[in-house]
Amino acid sequence: MTPAVIQLAAEAERRSAEVTDWGARIAWVVGLLIFIAFVYWLMRQGWKWRGALQNDLPELPAAPDGLPEHRLALTGRYHGSTTAGQWLDRIVAHGLGVRSRVELTLTDAGLDVVRPGATDFFVPAARLRGARLDKGIAGKVLTEGGLLVVTWAHGDKLIDSGFRSDRAAEHAAWVEAISTLTTQNSSITTEGAER
Repeated sequence: MTPAVIQLAAEAERRSAEVTDWGARIAWVVGLLIFIAFVYWLMRQGWKWRGALQNDLPELPAAPDGLPEHRLALTGRYHGSTTAGQWLDRIVAHGLGVRSRVELTLTDAGLDVVRPGATDFFVPAARLRGARLDKGIAGKVLTEGGLLVVTWAHGDKLIDSGFRSDRAAEHAAWVEAISTLTTQNSSITTEGAER
């Protein structure tokens, strides 16, 4: 073998030894895992902090026994709740920030929100303020009109809750039915105040 070939073989062996430096690789992997865990911990602390800031929100009402016959029902996904009109101001108190499957039922008494694996709640008809089709709510953006957003009052706060039906064509009927129910309730309230 010529000295040039021996020198090339020695350089190749040295480069190979550098590539298989397992100590440095393991240190990088461990460092990366620690960094990811730290970022996750910061996100969790931020979620808890947001919940602590919203602790003045009252407990969510439960559905009363013996609800009247339903006007509409749907199954789909609950995507979260925000302060009304501020689609990025997520509400996390009382489990309102937890995404889940949902079964919605609209009756003359109000809106029953059943969420398997999360906290169920009920919005009395007098608390409903309206509904609209939208394209997004904190952390979820869909096509235009792909999200049913129901506005309701809870305590002294107006809340927007976002839902997506398994059959998105149902959304328009929900907007109309909730608008009709809120109009009926506001006219009853106005008549009662005039007497």
